Amino acid sequence: MTPAAAPAPALTADELRDLGHTDGSGATLARLAAGQHTRRLLLMRVLLDAIDELDAEGAGTRLGAALAHDHAGLLEATERAAPAAARRVLFYPLTGPWAERCVQWLGTGSHPGNGPGAARDLAHLGSLAVAAAARSGVGFATRVPVHGGRITLPTLGALCCQDPDGSVVDVAGGGDAFTIRAGAGARAEVRRDATGAWRSRDPRWLPLHTLDGGPRPVLLDDLDPGPFTGGDRRALPPEERARWSALWHEALPLLGLGGAARSAELALLDCIVPTLDPAAAPTGGPPPSGPQTSGAHTSGTTPTAFGAVMASTPPGPAQLAAGLAHELQHAKLAAVSELNPLHTAGPERRHWAPWRPEPRPFHALLHGTYAHLALAGFWQRLAIALDDPAGRDRAWAGHARCLTQVGAVLPTLAGARGLTDAGRVFVGAMAERHARLRDPAPPDGHLVRAAAYVETARTEWLRRHPR
Repeated sequence: MTPAAAPAPALTADELRDLGHTDGSGATLARLAAGQHTRRLLLMRVLLDAIDELDAEGAGTRLGAALAHDHAGLLEATERAAPAAARRVLFYPLTGPWAERCVQWLGTGSHPGNGPGAARDLAHLGSLAVAAAARSGVGFATRVPVHGGRITLPTLGALCCQDPDGSVVDVAGGGDAFTIRAGAGARAEVRRDATGAWRSRDPRWLPLHTLDGGPRPVLLDDLDPGPFTGGDRRALPPEERARWSALWHEALPLLGLGGAARSAELALLDCIVPTLDPAAAPTGGPPPSGPQTSGAHTSGTTPTAFGAVMASTPPGPAQLAAGLAHELQHAKLAAVSELNPLHTAGPERRHWAPWRPEPRPFHALLHGTYAHLALAGFWQRLAIALDDPAGRDRAWAGHARCLTQVGAVLPTLAGARGLTDAGRVFVGAMAERHARLRDPAPPDGHLVRAAAYVETARTEWLRRHPR
C-alpha cells in the first residue's frame, strides 16, 4: 500500500474558535476529514503488515491466512494502480471498526470472540479487496468466503447465495463489471450504471441505496455485516428505503434553515446505517455521549467509523435533521481531538450531564455539550424560519431545553484543570456561541419550563449519585 501522507498539521487558534462556535469552513472540514483518512491509512498499513506475518502453516491456517495474503496483495495492487478508487473503500466508515478489531486481535494473538469470529473478520478483507478492485476497473480474479448467506461488498452491495458459510466463491472482473459464481456455479454479473450504482439483472443482487441531493451522495447501508452494526443484517424492504429517501429530501431544507454550518457538515457524512431497534447502540466502540434519543428515534456514532451515523427510522424530517446535526458534531469533535488534544482528563465517570442519567467522563461531557450547543442553534434558527405555529413552538422548546442544558454544564468545562491550551480556546468559543444564542429569546414560558426540567434532572441525579 502506498505510504500514508505525513500527519496533518494542528488546527490554528482561529480554526479552533470557528469550530468551537459549532461552525467550520469547507476547508477546515476538509482538513478534519483528511486527518481521519491519514489515520485510516496508517491503521491499514499496520493491519496488512500483521497479515504478512501470519503463519499459513500454523495457527494462521484456521484464520484463512493463505487467502488473506491473496486478498492483501490484491488490495495493495489496486491501491497502487488506482488510489482514489481503492481509498473510496478504505475510507468507507464501516471499514474502520473492522480494521481496529483485526489489529487488536492480530497484535495480541487473541480475539475478543471465538476462533470462527476471527476467521470471519479476516475473511472480510476479501470483500474490501474485491470492492476496491471493482471500483478501480483493473482486472482481477480471486475467491471470497460466504458469510450469513451473502457475499457483501462494501460501498457496492451484496449477493444472496445458498452456499454454506465459510465456503468460498469465485469473483472476477474488470472495467465496469464483475461476476460472482455462487450457488452451484450460477453466475451473477454486476455492472456499474451511469449513476455510479452497481446493479444486476440477477434478483439475488442487492444494491446499496443512495441518498442524493446533499453536498455528496450518502449511502443508506442496510447490508454491511460488520462490527459497527452488531452482526448480520437484513436489507430494508423497498418501501422502507423509499421512506428514508423521502425523509432525507425533506430534512435537507430544514438543515439549511438551521444554519449554513449544518448543511456544510453533510460533506462529512458517507453513510447512514439504519437500525430496526431504537434502543440499539453502535458496537464498534461506544459513541462519545451515547445514542441521541428523541422519542422513538435513536441515533449514534463511534469514533472508529468517522462519517457514519447509525439511526433508527425517524418519525419525521425534523427529527432526522436534528439527529444528523447532533451526530455530526461528535464526528467533528473526534476529528478535532486527533489534531489538537483538548484535555488530559482521565476516564473517571463523575460528571453530571442533564441529558444522561448516569455519571459521565469528562470527554463525554465535552462531546455532549458541544452537540447540544449546535442543536440549540439549529432549533433557534428553525423556530425563526418556520411558518407553522406548532412546528415553530416545538422548535423554540427544543432551543430552550438545549440552551439551558448547555448553560448548566459550561462552567464545569471552562473550569476544568485538564484543559490544554487548545481546549481553553475551544471551550471559550463554545461559551461565546452560547451567549449569542440567548438573542432572540424564545416566547414566554419556554425558558422557565426548560430551567425546571434541568433542575429536576440535577436533583434526581444528585439523589442517585450523592457526592
